[in-house]
Amino acid sequence: MWLINSIIRFIQDGGPFMYPILVVGALGTAIVIERFIKLSAVRMANESMWKRLHPVLEEGDFEKAREMTADDKSTVSQLLGLGLVRQGAVRRRDDIEIAMEEGMMEIIPQLEKRTSYVALFSNIATLLGLLGTILGLIQAFNAVANVNPAEKADLLSASISVAMNTTAFGLMVAVPLLLAHAYLNSRTTEIIDSLEMASVKTLNIISSGTRRNYEVA
Repeated sequence: MWLINSIIRFIQDGGPFMYPILVVGALGTAIVIERFIKLSAVRMANESMWKRLHPVLEEGDFEKAREMTADDKSTVSQLLGLGLVRQGAVRRRDDIEIAMEEGMMEIIPQLEKRTSYVALFSNIATLLGLLGTILGLIQAFNAVANVNPAEKADLLSASISVAMNTTAFGLMVAVPLLLAHAYLNSRTTEIIDSLEMASVKTLNIISSGTRRNYEVA
């Protein structure tokens, strides 16, 4: 209870700019939570699907692999499904590779969706804090302009202390959002790298299978 009361008093003492910073922090946190849940779900679904799909590809059973990817909603299935469908229609490696590259171009924006807003909200929180402090200092100097000289120092120091609250609060919101943005970017990069790895392995398996078919023929 003491901590909650201290936080409430800190926000109230900071002036009106504390509330926009609070809203920006809430929006940024909501996006971070949503993106973390989404990326975690995508990663787990991809890992699960790849563990089941890779042995099927190694066996050269591309028809079964096509059925597995068609029935699954994971991003790795979306990506590899495009290549496997093309594999069933044509035998050229370049056509299959182009199909999966097009799939990556569609998947990457979905993975990066809204992540950039986290960095934007971090910058906005910092700027709102600085703006609140500057306006607070202007008001403080105007307030002490006609005050008794003996009281100026105490009144000015108190006003400056209150004005600095907005900068402090802005940084308290901005720093965690910036760290969260870096973390989300790293998770997104890991997923993209794993998709590229899966596509290259699948492409190599398809190519080697095609060569074996030609040798047998």
